[in-house]
Amino acid sequence: MKPAHRIPRLALTASLGCLALLATACGGGGGGTSGASDGEPVTLTMWSWMVGTEEVVDKFNATHKDIKVEYTEITAGTDGYSKIDSAIKAGSAPDVVGMEYAMLPEFASQGNLEDLTEHSGKLVKSFPESLQSLVTPGGRTWGVPFDVTPQLLYYRTDLFEKAGVEVPATWAEFEKAAEKIKAADKGTRILNAPKGGDIPFINGLAWQAGSQGFGVERDAWTVNIDDKPAQKVAGFWDGLVRDGLVLNHPAWSEEESTAKKRNQVGAFIGAPWSGAGLISQTPEQKGKWAVAPLPTWDGTPATGTWGGTSFAVPKGSEHTEAATEFIEWLTTDPAAMKARLADAEAPSSVLPADPGLQKVAATEFARAADGYFANDLYQVAADQVETVVTGWTWGPVQGSVNEAFESAVAKGGWSAGFEAAQQAALKALDDRGLKTAG
Repeated sequence: MKPAHRIPRLALTASLGCLALLATACGGGGGGTSGASDGEPVTLTMWSWMVGTEEVVDKFNATHKDIKVEYTEITAGTDGYSKIDSAIKAGSAPDVVGMEYAMLPEFASQGNLEDLTEHSGKLVKSFPESLQSLVTPGGRTWGVPFDVTPQLLYYRTDLFEKAGVEVPATWAEFEKAAEKIKAADKGTRILNAPKGGDIPFINGLAWQAGSQGFGVERDAWTVNIDDKPAQKVAGFWDGLVRDGLVLNHPAWSEEESTAKKRNQVGAFIGAPWSGAGLISQTPEQKGKWAVAPLPTWDGTPATGTWGGTSFAVPKGSEHTEAATEFIEWLTTDPAAMKARLADAEAPSSVLPADPGLQKVAATEFARAADGYFANDLYQVAADQVETVVTGWTWGPVQGSVNEAFESAVAKGGWSAGFEAAQQAALKALDDRGLKTAG
């Protein structure tokens, strides 16, 4: 069922992207060949932080003659992107990189990615609409989706039963459930709302509520970070923290992890990929966790996303055609997914963007999970893909936005964070010479 409040996806023309939105990133795709040259295979280089990539590359190399791939593991996050950026500027970038959806517009807008419209545009149109828009800023194709990451509610069945609460379908019900869980055990809370902000967590909730992040008006960027839906979300969570209905430990901290182990949290908000991490973090809680759709504001199915990765080709690659052939195999071939998951002690619970690979991933995960969850994580997650609200746009200055948000949240809560992020985005766009509306 499609949510009633879906926002129509903005249609951005190629000329619009070239003239105003993506500045130096315009032009056709790079050259290169996918076949052997003088009898020798084309050699590609690939950088990624994703678990299982080495096994995937080994499988590709064992089954393909015309293209060979050399893989280098890099760190995730800021350090990894800095390494990619530096390599592009130095003219020594790899041919293929993992690129999170949130970072892709920033790299594309600075002219750091090859335009893949000619080679991968048709493939991208086969993915869900909500994913297509994430890799086509300015109306051109800059990456190919790998996974889809609808936000989900993971919950402890035993702690919910103890408190006498049902799985909440709305945020109003969620707040009442939080009150009951606290009343049932003063040392337990419904979940941890990350102190200091957790950008993917918070952005996903604003996205679900109908916020758009960035947008486009004629030939200029619009900045909607601190819009009414975002303010509604911020007020709700600031209130839960103020009233002591949630924990408020830093995200990914030892305190947050300890609270889970000590049965002090009854739930958490995550993505499909969160399932594997939970198994490795709290194996002793096997059979006590289940997964449900995220509560919504009006009961209509809707969600945002948390994270997610595409594969892109950095500017300057001499083998764009071969790189996109490899990327298509990475994102659509069952052999690639089996290789990524089969050798890990606890295979990732990643939900592939390609619906045809979801069954493959679900089968591999079920084998390793061995009944850890009380219901089918993959089925619940797959059912949420069509409820991802369309209309959200990542901007070309996400790094500046994230920094400002985190700094402000630490001092004044979520409401202050959105306000600071709005101002930081406008300044960063102006500093980059990118036009803004209004």
